Amino acid sequence: MNNKSLATTAMAGVLAAGMMAASGQAMAAKKFEKCYGIAKAGKNDCHTSNTACAGTSTADNQADAWIYVPKGTCDKIVGSSPKPA
Repeated sequence: MNNKSLATTAMAGVLAAGMMAASGQAMAAKKFEKCYGIAKAGKNDCHTSNTACAGTSTADNQADAWIYVPKGTCDKIVGSSPKPA
């Protein structure tokens, strides 16, 4: 395989991975909801008001850290909130 074929194959893989990630986020938005205040330290799904990345919450049950849960589940969990504190 020459360098041009290898680069083309690599680029196709990157584009396919990006498209799958975007469709996964769209699915999550429809079937799941953000649930704040229940994530373990370092286990949040995305950024908080004080951090930029997933997995960066610094304390258990951090009020601005969230995880995805199936829609309707967050209201059933003590100490959780579907909105940031």
